[in-house]
Amino acid sequence: MSSLKRMLAWLSVLIVAGAVTVDAASDLKGRRPNIILVMTDDQGMGDLSCMGNPILKTPHLDRFCEQSTRFTDFQVSPTCAPTRAAIMSGRAPFKNGVTHTILQRERMALDTFTLPQALKTAGYATGIFGKWHLGDEEEYLPGSRGFDEVLIHGAGGIGQVGLGDFPPNKEDCYFDNVLLHNDTIVKTKGFCTDLFFQAGLAWIKQQKAAGTPYFAYIALNAPHGPYFAPEQYKKRFLDAGYDEKTAGRYGMIENIDDNFGLLWKKLNAWKALDNTLLIFMTDNGMSMPAISLNGKKQRPFNADMRGGKNSPNEGGTHVPAFWYWNGVLGQGVDIDALTAHIDLY
Repeated sequence: MSSLKRMLAWLSVLIVAGAVTVDAASDLKGRRPNIILVMTDDQGMGDLSCMGNPILKTPHLDRFCEQSTRFTDFQVSPTCAPTRAAIMSGRAPFKNGVTHTILQRERMALDTFTLPQALKTAGYATGIFGKWHLGDEEEYLPGSRGFDEVLIHGAGGIGQVGLGDFPPNKEDCYFDNVLLHNDTIVKTKGFCTDLFFQAGLAWIKQQKAAGTPYFAYIALNAPHGPYFAPEQYKKRFLDAGYDEKTAGRYGMIENIDDNFGLLWKKLNAWKALDNTLLIFMTDNGMSMPAISLNGKKQRPFNADMRGGKNSPNEGGTHVPAFWYWNGVLGQGVDIDALTAHIDLY
């Protein structure tokens, strides 16, 4: 399908579903809305309280879900690098040379004309904050693939030193990390998720001041294992009798929720939401060990789906996808048509 036909197909789905009006669609020509894509790592369909999780509290994402256009049958790859390659290219991961997450099989083909490269041709500034996972050699890094601003860890996760992350990150994983900032290796302070959101917000503020349309890709490594979170986010779970891993992973998710709430608050304060498309999604299905509550094992909530990360079953590929653009996309609208990561480009 050509890019024009694909665009028209998406637009017709949105109009039929009432997610965007015909008048609004006709007014989009020539518009260059800012685009913020927040994508978490290994967070499944059941890892939000609005999706029915009985343990988690995610009020900010719950509220965002209520106000968004929601793609209810949105599919991705069952692991992270393939999903990222599909988003960056609009092509099936194997056609991009991405067949795995390790052993150099995560390197996206160099002939790929990437999403940020396409946006730059329309005058966008482009920034990535967090996880890249499409090759660590210089020619594969995001600064060589269309991103103007880069703040990333190496490999597929912070602390994966044997696969390409920075050696100091083996210690005190997820806190005070060593990262790549553009062409410079830097030592940072604080918890990784806080840092990636703060860096993204600071860069967004700069683009707003300059009047430049931007694409901000806040690609978190959380809640990917190992399951470490700031103590204040683990406390309520540990106090209730949950095990350390559950407290760490769910603590990471509630930290993501607070950071997303801060992003939402800042965009509101900056009066940016009328000209900004804000998307929240995850890269594959849930990856989480069994929960232990006061020594008794139980399965983590998975939105009644079979399988998780690495599985071709729905639990490995069906993920949340919430879109918000004030005055253009409908609020509280469900799109039930089958959609996928390759469609985003």
